[in-house]
Amino acid sequence: MQTIILKRCLALAFSVVIFVLPGLTYANTFIFNPRTHSFVAINNNGKVVKSGRASGGKSYCPDIGRSCRTPSGRYSITGMRGASCRSSRYPVGRGGSPMPYCSFFSKYYAVHGSYDVPKRNASHGCIRVVPSDAKWLQQHFFRPGTTVIVKPY
Repeated sequence: MQTIILKRCLALAFSVVIFVLPGLTYANTFIFNPRTHSFVAINNNGKVVKSGRASGGKSYCPDIGRSCRTPSGRYSITGMRGASCRSSRYPVGRGGSPMPYCSFFSKYYAVHGSYDVPKRNASHGCIRVVPSDAKWLQQHFFRPGTTVIVKPY
């Protein structure tokens, strides 16, 4: 019950922030907020149809010696892979890290499932969501061209 209430509060908070700004509307848009570690998916009618916890790129990745923050901006989904999707880059030197239901919004960044979605930004730059949300997004929301917005840190 608490989870349902939290999700509804998150969705309401995001919809208030999104729709209070005059002249801005979002349709068929996924929005990731690295400050609140959360996402919303807004359909073509402007309704929040999915929201949840998310984790983006961390400030510094010692294995590559630089920031891993997910670049803020506006993107589009360019490709998707299923439950067996794996990273070609991480772990460094060999790849293979699981990224179930990966939906790429650039050459090196994707929204994907992970069993490790902490309440902090912890990835090498991808947007992690729980696997059930990644699967739902891919099966019911993401299509090539779907807008992805990454808010600033």
